[in-house]
Amino acid sequence: MSRTGEKVLGIISAIFTLLAIILMAIIVTTGSAAIQDEAFNTEFEQQILNDPTLTGQDAEAIAQLVDILPSVFGVFGWGFVVALVISLILNIVGIVSISKNKNPKLAGIMFILAGLFAGIISLTSILLYIAAIMCFVRKPPVQFAEQEYYNPDQTV
Repeated sequence: MSRTGEKVLGIISAIFTLLAIILMAIIVTTGSAAIQDEAFNTEFEQQILNDPTLTGQDAEAIAQLVDILPSVFGVFGWGFVVALVISLILNIVGIVSISKNKNPKLAGIMFILAGLFAGIISLTSILLYIAAIMCFVRKPPVQFAEQEYYNPDQTV
């Protein structure tokens, strides 16, 4: 049985995941550098401290939040990149296990796990879910072997 549909969906998802990994790595590295700009941070803190609507405690809390924001952004950004890499690896394992119709159930499980790591409702994960459903639902056609029936009129 040909599993071309599952392979194509898996390959498209792998390409989208690879592009997302590259894009997120660029965003995290350039974004954390932009957030760590000292001139911007000091100007932002001065504006917060000079705001008459905020009390002293509120302004201090916001200033502390601005101080820890770059590290939090970096940690969550790199965590998302790692989740995408795990998704790509599971996707490749699924593609390999579906090739030549080796193990479609394992491929379906790998596609579902890869979809979860790629983001629950992203385009990539939706393609992987469709491929997984196809792996589970499509069955090879049943081939009947030629059977010999007992015929009393037949001589041996």
